[in-house]
Amino acid sequence: MNKDLLQADSAMHSELDSDFSKIIDAGLSRRRFLQGGATAMGLFLAANPLAEAIAATSNPQSKLLGFTKVPASTADTFVVPEGYVAKPLISWGDPILKGAPAFDESGTQPASAQAGQFGDNTDGMTFFPLSDDHGLLAVNNEYTNYPLLFDHRGEAMTADDVKKAQAAVGVSIFEIKRSADGWKYSKESEYNRRITANTEMMLTGPAAGDNLLKTSVDASGKKVLGTFNNCANGETPWGTYLTCEENFNGFFAKPEGEQTSHEKRYGLKKDSEYQWFKFDDRFNIDKEPNEPNRHGWVVEIDPMDPTSTPLKRTALGRFKHENAAVIVADNGHVVVYLGDDERGEHIYKFVSKHTFNAADKAANRNLLEEGTLYVARFNAEPGEVKGSGEWIELTYGKNGLTKENGFNSQAEVRSPVKPRRLLVPPPWIVRSG
Repeated sequence: MNKDLLQADSAMHSELDSDFSKIIDAGLSRRRFLQGGATAMGLFLAANPLAEAIAATSNPQSKLLGFTKVPASTADTFVVPEGYVAKPLISWGDPILKGAPAFDESGTQPASAQAGQFGDNTDGMTFFPLSDDHGLLAVNNEYTNYPLLFDHRGEAMTADDVKKAQAAVGVSIFEIKRSADGWKYSKESEYNRRITANTEMMLTGPAAGDNLLKTSVDASGKKVLGTFNNCANGETPWGTYLTCEENFNGFFAKPEGEQTSHEKRYGLKKDSEYQWFKFDDRFNIDKEPNEPNRHGWVVEIDPMDPTSTPLKRTALGRFKHENAAVIVADNGHVVVYLGDDERGEHIYKFVSKHTFNAADKAANRNLLEEGTLYVARFNAEPGEVKGSGEWIELTYGKNGLTKENGFNSQAEVRSPVKPRRLLVPPPWIVRSG
């Protein structure tokens, strides 16, 4: 990668920290935007049925949402509307695999116990119905709290402790049923599954097999272990779960070597509070410099098949994914809208090469394998909220993504280090400068 381009991007980063935020702030204060949110969002979502529901929240006479609003509260408890009840469905450490032990709050349970238990710190989730009162719940387990996970609060880590922490993140999938007493989970269902930082997965799409994704234990660049820091999510029309790898950088460390510009751009540092690198070489960048490149993707999981291999879909790009909102366009192509959760970053969309076939579920399974990725650029006149924008295609050979500017393949384009404006070719990828 051209070092001048890296320096240019660094300068642009401070000047263009959050273009979209500046557009909003310039035309409308954050407080006014929230106060007028029903109207603003109603216009924004005019073609979406959700607009009606959003507008209804500002109308006390509306019965659309069907419940009485609750007062603001700082109480350390669940506050629900009149006529509603909040009850725990599942908690961290509850057993979901056959033979898994009950939770022990002492913090001394081994990694083998956590591997069969519900993971820590839930985030995005999706319900996959089997019937009206029966289905599967796929839940992200984003990160861990060492003061609760361990009796020593993370201050005397061992190799098994690291394995335990790795087993506490990822995704939990389990069966739930509704009875007269409400929803309950099935402790030993055949559907139940834990997907952790050590679950075998496959990289697919344009970046799979690239040299930047090869490690000492995976010469193919296609077989990767694990997913972690899973934030929000998505659901495909063909019934699979999309889990989004967000701040994966916090699990890696580079204790000795100098950081490259790309590593700094992603927030990879010399140390990590999770301490995995001390006992697992995968997370020591000095020993496995390409391992971080294998994370930061959207992972597709089939919740109905607990033996299936999760697929990291590199066609959807590499960044700190917050979500994956999937629709089928009028022309039949699948469109996935994606957000980068890093401050001042970007919004993307992926458009599938092939079209959705509602009558052939199997034919849809690889729709996220090939397609075109775009990044959004927003524009607005000073003082205006309603502006214009464009989708910029991220395809090798276009928009400055050429060999002359340091890009050698579509694989390198799809493994980006957060694109900036294409006024100058930005450093999208994970290559060292």
